[in-house]
Amino acid sequence: MPNVEIGAAAEQKLLVDQEVAIDFLGSPDARVLSTPNMILCMERTCREALRPFLEPGHDSVGTHVNVSHLAAAPIGVVVSFTAEIVGVEDRRVMFRVAARSEDGELIGEGMHERTIVNVAKFVSRLVAKIRRT
Repeated sequence: MPNVEIGAAAEQKLLVDQEVAIDFLGSPDARVLSTPNMILCMERTCREALRPFLEPGHDSVGTHVNVSHLAAAPIGVVVSFTAEIVGVEDRRVMFRVAARSEDGELIGEGMHERTIVNVAKFVSRLVAKIRRT
């Protein structure tokens, strides 16, 4: 297993636009960053924090999400996503995640877990599963 560094972190930014917003309460003026897109950006940020520690041919997959969506981020706001590695157990890596608007308001926070996988083995198992269905 790779030597994953506790405390390693990553940050990514996202401009909230029509693609990642949801029509809240049916009002076009209340379009905000959707919870699924917030979680997606959190996961991507975690993956980037972990990527430098992975051996060639390895990647990670999300296995657990426990986050709260605390505030609305309307269209036009830039949201910063941060991920910090807080724990490692064999192939499992735990992250503390947060999303903040450009004015510092906490949009979301929580924990995320990823598992390190050998890509070739993962694909082989997936192909076998698809063939069984």
